[in-house]
Amino acid sequence: MNPLDLFDLPPEVVTAVIVAEYVVKILAVGMVPENRNPASSQAWLLAILFIPVIGVPAFLLLGNPYLTGKRHLIQAEANLLYSEELEDWPTVPAGVEVDPGLRTILEMNRTLTAMPCMTGEYVDLHHDYAESIAAMTAAVRTARHHVHVEFYAASWDDETEEFFAVLIEAAERGVVVRVLVDHLGSLRYRGFGRLRRRLRRSPVEFHLMLPVNPFSGRFRRPDLRNHRKLLVVDGAVGFTGSQNLISRHYGSRRNARLGREWIDVMVEVRGEIVDALDAMFAVDWYTESGEVVDTLDALVEYDEVPVECPVTAFQLVPSGPGYLTEPNLRMFTALVSHARRRLRIVSPYFVPDQALLGAITSASYRGVEVELLVPERADQFLVHHAQRSYYRALLEAGVRVRRYRSPAVLHSKLVLIDDHIGVVGSSNMDMRSFSLNFEVSLVVLGGAAVADMNSVVDRYVAECTTLDLRSWLRRPWPGRYVDNVARLTSALQ
Repeated sequence: MNPLDLFDLPPEVVTAVIVAEYVVKILAVGMVPENRNPASSQAWLLAILFIPVIGVPAFLLLGNPYLTGKRHLIQAEANLLYSEELEDWPTVPAGVEVDPGLRTILEMNRTLTAMPCMTGEYVDLHHDYAESIAAMTAAVRTARHHVHVEFYAASWDDETEEFFAVLIEAAERGVVVRVLVDHLGSLRYRGFGRLRRRLRRSPVEFHLMLPVNPFSGRFRRPDLRNHRKLLVVDGAVGFTGSQNLISRHYGSRRNARLGREWIDVMVEVRGEIVDALDAMFAVDWYTESGEVVDTLDALVEYDEVPVECPVTAFQLVPSGPGYLTEPNLRMFTALVSHARRRLRIVSPYFVPDQALLGAITSASYRGVEVELLVPERADQFLVHHAQRSYYRALLEAGVRVRRYRSPAVLHSKLVLIDDHIGVVGSSNMDMRSFSLNFEVSLVVLGGAAVADMNSVVDRYVAECTTLDLRSWLRRPWPGRYVDNVARLTSALQ
């Protein structure tokens, strides 16, 4: 209808429409900012006030970043259960020395997620795509009791075929194999249909995470994702990191032709920390299947390690819409503020909130050597342009912004603090990972693991170009405009 036709309507109808519009706007001003960060509030209010026909339905569909109903209750009950059962555990294992500032961060992580630090054995940091899948395949071959698989994106293709075939073989010989795959995260890849058919015809227990099926009443905010990547075998060996169970070209012939492949890392661990990974899987499995997986007993059996024994300490930090306090964002911000000499951040998607951006630039201003590694071209248009809008502030603060050579996509997620604290996992440094995605981050305190992380980052740096502030400020105006628009839309969380 032509907007001018509105004036041909009866006066009482016109009045009702105008009154309704103002009522919606007035309500939005008072309701949208509730328990929401200022950038997100401003973006939603702009959408609602200027284009209410689009902004209001979009807010009703996408405006709530938290879980409601059954999922929210399950996560809340799990958090309470772990908090009670792990109450007697020390936050830091005996024999592990940490400075008071770091201890307060570990205490905060525990308060937000109920997970204390745990001992463990660092096995390897797998940074070669094929070798990582081969290591996980070899671990599954040794399974005797159970295998737990949870990945955001999965596909039966040339690179993953052996892994999934070994999974089916394990199930056929009596191993309990449980597989979780994010529904919308995997649906778009051509090998996903083949994977789903083959697993469902096998003894493997298979469920979709956050399924969207409105015809069966299974509907929720459609852009929530379970972005976690983990494998647990017999509660003894665990893998987690950034790599999905899909070919390095993500099933695209065009990517393969262009040489566009994803660069990832997976950390392999053994010991107590694997029980924490298994417990997190158990919550996600129960949420999707309704089946209770008995992994809590293994998690809560605490045996104090003698002080004279050298140990490596890890802390698992799960996060996502079930946690109202954004544990990963708080952890990253606190760790950045804790840095004294060197800070290295590797993130394919860098769209921080104001507090995290301020912490990073402040670290550089106070003399910390700060490096940010991102892809030269991210695989998502809006994220690519949104993160570019932050480069000026970073460069002006003295941060070294390094861009990994295109067409490869640097997809690893690593944070290194002063060469003795490392974080590896699935969480990006962006608002989606902080608010909308279920993520897993593994904090590593010292040892060979942190040294290996630094070595991997050194490899990445060798493949990067470093941005120059003067050249960056001379980039064409249209690109700067798109960057700023993308930055605004990234706040609609």
